[in-house]
Amino acid sequence: MIPVFSAPLSEDLAPFTALLWEYEIPHRVIEEEGKQVLLVSPSIDPGKVRSLYQYWKDGGDLNAIEIRRPVRRQSRFGVQAVNPSRIPVTLALIALSVLATLLISFGVNDSWMSWLTFTNYLTDDQSIGSVLTMLSSGQWWRLVTPIFLHFSVLHILFNLLWVWVVGQRVEVMQGGKALLALVLVTGVASNLAQYLISGPLFGGMSGVVFGLLAYTWIWDRLEKRRRFGFPPALMGLMVLWLALGYTGVLEGAGMGAIANTAHLVGMLAGLAWYPIGRLFGPR
Repeated sequence: MIPVFSAPLSEDLAPFTALLWEYEIPHRVIEEEGKQVLLVSPSIDPGKVRSLYQYWKDGGDLNAIEIRRPVRRQSRFGVQAVNPSRIPVTLALIALSVLATLLISFGVNDSWMSWLTFTNYLTDDQSIGSVLTMLSSGQWWRLVTPIFLHFSVLHILFNLLWVWVVGQRVEVMQGGKALLALVLVTGVASNLAQYLISGPLFGGMSGVVFGLLAYTWIWDRLEKRRRFGFPPALMGLMVLWLALGYTGVLEGAGMGAIANTAHLVGMLAGLAWYPIGRLFGPR
């Protein structure tokens, strides 16, 4: 993002940033050298934003402002088309999932599997001791890498569809660092919980997906502006899927073993991340 103007810390920019959010102008406010600095997306003309700010500073009525909304390209599925340069984290998550899944040959290649699962299932037992040994030996990547492992074509397609739809929305609205932090928190939390319940033989992005959906749901429920705009019914669908997983219906329908604990903990981690995301996210 590029800087537009700076303002004293004592100045309340909330009315001005609310207008920017209302018209979906990507921006952030950061503190730098004792001042507030407004940043906007490179796709936005900073001169026009600066002029709008000056108009407001001079006593202009923001409610009288009419801003032409940008015409958005839509995909055939109704998902907003986004410039790939704006969503590098989303694209990296998809690419790493495909790469890791191919390396393990959908769970057949033990050599790669043993390096990417939460602990080495060929040599370690299921215990906190194994986790501590893994961390002390510097194998920190194992905390995260299970989210990239998928064991069927349907498994990876389903998860990456949701990563594409929800991940890019979070990244466009709150930035790549915000999305990456949310993925790491929900991923590590869901991985650790699932390991403690079932051992190291699990994988998939679904815990992260539950976390992303829960985070965007609670954000839209509690924030009056800057909304992600997903239908509230998605939360109901998520809870229903979670309930079906615990009843065993999904496994009985031939969908394989379901990482229910990862889903539940991922969802709870996404909900819990809201106050932190709000504290450090765009204002």
